[in-house]
Amino acid sequence: MNEALTVKDLFVSYHGNEAISDISFAIKPGNLVGIIGPNGAGKSTLLKALLNLIPKDKGNVQVYGRSFQEQRKAVAYVPQRSNIDWDFPITVLDTVLLGAYPKLGWFKRPKKQDKDWALHCLQRVGMESFKNRQIGELSGGQQQRVFLARALAQKAQIFFLDEPFVGIDAASEEAIVAILKDLKQEGKTILVVHHDLSKVNDYFDQLILLNKELIGFGTVDQVWRADMLSKAYSGQFSFLNQLGVEM
Repeated sequence: MNEALTVKDLFVSYHGNEAISDISFAIKPGNLVGIIGPNGAGKSTLLKALLNLIPKDKGNVQVYGRSFQEQRKAVAYVPQRSNIDWDFPITVLDTVLLGAYPKLGWFKRPKKQDKDWALHCLQRVGMESFKNRQIGELSGGQQQRVFLARALAQKAQIFFLDEPFVGIDAASEEAIVAILKDLKQEGKTILVVHHDLSKVNDYFDQLILLNKELIGFGTVDQVWRADMLSKAYSGQFSFLNQLGVEM
């Protein structure tokens, strides 16, 4: 089976300053992958470069053996909550319907079957009863569930989530993790930028460990090692000890 995502020799810089360098890895379908590393390590930069949201200095990204541009409809993205205008006057249902537009085309209005599908996606994340609410009226956890529903509405094969658990309640985090694990069982591939290292063993199959360069990639057992973590989190030994990592 082809890799779901292949990244080779990826370099990205901002204003001449190197943000990430020489990143290469390949992920097979049906994996839930955490992208971890210290603040400023380039985690969100990596995600945005993979999605063509920022320019690459060098490198190649393929989705199921083809270019990202060719496979755009196979990819769904849930951005950081801080990057979303929550004051925009749109309902929960219309937000999720936006997920159908890549397949509808810009000049076709959604039909009943599209609305039924959007409602199904809302039901899957436990938000169907909020369908007529304005998105800005919801809590952080509810908003994140709605944006996951929008991603589900795209019927994508690969999902990218950037810090999805920041600023949300424990119940919403638990619900989102359960949905991501279900998607994995369905053969989908999910990449999650994540900051809470205490939960990586519970959440992920594989880890991408960054600090501007690729420190480690593989199963959690292969990457969650003292030598790799100390290299990525240089000087933060007390922090690692609190996580049960013996130095």
